[in-house]
Amino acid sequence: MRKRLATYFHYLLTIVTVWAVVSSCSPVTGTDLGETSTIGPVPDASEAKIPPATTTITEEDLFFEARQRLVETGIIGMGIKDPLVIEAMRRTPRHLFVLEEYIDLAYANDPLPIGYGQTISQPYIVALMTQELGVNEGDRVLEIGTGSGYQAAVLAELGVEVFTIEIVGALAQAATERLSALGYENVHVRHADGYYGWEEEAPFDAIIVTAAPDHVPQPLLEQLTIGGVMVIPVGPVGWFQELWRIRRIDGANFRSTSLGGVRFVPFTREVREE
Repeated sequence: MRKRLATYFHYLLTIVTVWAVVSSCSPVTGTDLGETSTIGPVPDASEAKIPPATTTITEEDLFFEARQRLVETGIIGMGIKDPLVIEAMRRTPRHLFVLEEYIDLAYANDPLPIGYGQTISQPYIVALMTQELGVNEGDRVLEIGTGSGYQAAVLAELGVEVFTIEIVGALAQAATERLSALGYENVHVRHADGYYGWEEEAPFDAIIVTAAPDHVPQPLLEQLTIGGVMVIPVGPVGWFQELWRIRRIDGANFRSTSLGGVRFVPFTREVREE
């Protein structure tokens, strides 16, 4: 990446230099503009100066541009319409949530490994699940499967309070530090088995599950507010699953809507300290 930046910067500097020399030696006259008078004199060679570079292209600039392209083609272009979700995807720096060896792929519309058999989800799926939650600023959202913290960060950009649970201790710790360093004070990370939710903080206006169990955990259903929504992939391990939006109608009744086929890492139950 840095080698490509250096080459790109050298290329830009060469263009600027050539432009400056040509401009300083070629007066613009009225004849050039279809008029009869001269606009300005040819400057003396001793007075000609190369204008200083005003912009330094950084890695952050390139990441920003890549993120905007991803949003245009892989988020809006694939049917995401909620303007708040789109803006949250524009703001969230995915390259800070991937492993260093995959940083060049941070804004590819693909899932990427984050270690410990886990992945950071495809940006489109993150946007889709976030849109289907239908959250409002100030809502309380439970996430099962923190991973690197990217989905939690996108939710936090919407102004909700996020309670997120990760079963792998090393990922939970890394996500805690990363989210804190980035200023996401409205995200709370817990290292635990997400099957049981976060009863002390329940109920939640929305619940999002980023790993696939073979059934919907009953404790999570019970921690939804009336009218609350859960988005969860359900299906067999190692195969395709179905993504569901489940709305709690009242104390005992729920309405489920299929959002289509997906493929997630399995919902694991063994708490890991590694």
